[in-house]
Amino acid sequence: MNVLVLNCGSSSLKYQLFRMPEEKVLIRGGIEKIGSDDAQHFYKAEGQDGQGSHEGTSTSEILDHREALRQVLHVVTRESGVLQSVNEISAVGHRVVHGGEQFALSTFLTDEVKHAIRDNVELAPLHNPANLQGIEAMEDVLPGVKQVAVFDTAFHQSMPPEHYLYPIPYVLYKRHKVRRYGFHGTSHRYVSSRVPFLVHRDLMNLKVISCHIGNGASVTAIQNGRSIDTSMGMTPLEGVMMGTRSGDIDPSIQGYVTAKEELTQEDFASMLNKHSGLFGISGLSGDMRKITEARAKGSARSALAFDMYEYRIRKYIGAYVAAMNGVDVLLFTAGVGENSPLLRRKICDHLTYLGLEIDVQANDTGKGERIISTSASRVTVCVIPTNEELMIARDTQLLVSGLESWGK
Repeated sequence: MNVLVLNCGSSSLKYQLFRMPEEKVLIRGGIEKIGSDDAQHFYKAEGQDGQGSHEGTSTSEILDHREALRQVLHVVTRESGVLQSVNEISAVGHRVVHGGEQFALSTFLTDEVKHAIRDNVELAPLHNPANLQGIEAMEDVLPGVKQVAVFDTAFHQSMPPEHYLYPIPYVLYKRHKVRRYGFHGTSHRYVSSRVPFLVHRDLMNLKVISCHIGNGASVTAIQNGRSIDTSMGMTPLEGVMMGTRSGDIDPSIQGYVTAKEELTQEDFASMLNKHSGLFGISGLSGDMRKITEARAKGSARSALAFDMYEYRIRKYIGAYVAAMNGVDVLLFTAGVGENSPLLRRKICDHLTYLGLEIDVQANDTGKGERIISTSASRVTVCVIPTNEELMIARDTQLLVSGLESWGK
C-alpha cells in the first residue's frame, strides 16, 4: 500500500510517500511560496533496488494548492519515476492541527469531518483553513482515493477536566469551548511509542515526560500511555518559552503594554507570537543554533535568552513530575531537543534531585535514537527523533486496511 502524507500550510505544502507496511519512504519534498509566479518545489526520491537517491528542484508559477498537488503527482509518477501511475496511491493522510473536542482518534475525511474542521477554524485560524485547502484540492486532483485526517490535538483528548479546564467562569467553556487542547500530539504519540523499544518496559506501566522542543515547543506528561497534561493550551502560544513565542505570561501585561505602546489587540498578539521568546530576549534570532553560537562568543542577551529558555522547560518538567507523582522516562525530541546537547545537559544537571544522572558522552557525541542517562540513573533519559509523517502513514494504513478487511 502506497500512502501519501500531506502537511499543508497557507502558502506551502510538505509531502512524503510511504510504502506500507514496510514503512519505506519513496519520496519526500515540499513546495514553498504557493500563490506566486516563483514557487519553489524541491524533492528527494530515495534509491530503488540498490540505486542511489535522486533530487530535484524547480521554480514555476503555482497559484493554488490544486496546481501544487498536480505538480507533486507529476513528480511522483513521471519526473522521479517512483510510481508508474497515480492509481498506485492507495490513500492520503493529512495533518490537521485542530480537531477540537470532536476527535480523539484519526478518522476518514467525510463531509461531516470537514464541517467539524471548519467549525474549529476560529481555534486555529492560521492552520485549519490551510489544512482544508489541501484536503479539498486533493479531492479534486485525486478523486475517489481514501483520505484520512490525523489531528495534532487528538492525543491530548485523554486529559481529565481538572487538567484541561481554565479557572475562569465555567460558562465560557460551555458556550465557547475555552479550554486547554494541546498540540504536537502526533509527535508526542510517536516518540512515546518508541520508549518501550529503548527501556524494555511496557508503556502502560510508565510515567513519561516528553519534551518536543523546536521553534514551537511543548512538554507533555504521559501516564500509562495517555496524555494527562500538556504545556500548550487553547492555542500554541501557551506554555514554555519558544523560538519567537512568549509562552506563559501574566494576562494583565496585555492591557498595560497596549496602553503604554498604543498597540491594537492584533499588534499585541503578533508581538507574542512572532517577536518574543528567544528572539525577543536576544534581539538576534529565534534559532537556538544562532543563540548558542552568540552565547559562546560572549553575548549577554543570548546567554540570558538561553538561560530563560532552559529554566522554563525545566519548570514544566518539575510540574509534571508532581502531576504524575514521579517520572520513569524523560525524553527529548524535535529540532532543538534532538540537536542541542548543551540544552539537554543544562536541563538534566538541575534534575539530580530525581536521581537522574546523564551520560555526558552519550549526550554530547551520540547520534539518533538512544539513551543518554547512565545505568545508575533512576530516571531514563532518551533522545528520540520524531517522525510525525510516519505516524500519519500508520494511522492511514490502519484505517484503510480495516475498511478493506471489513469489506471482504
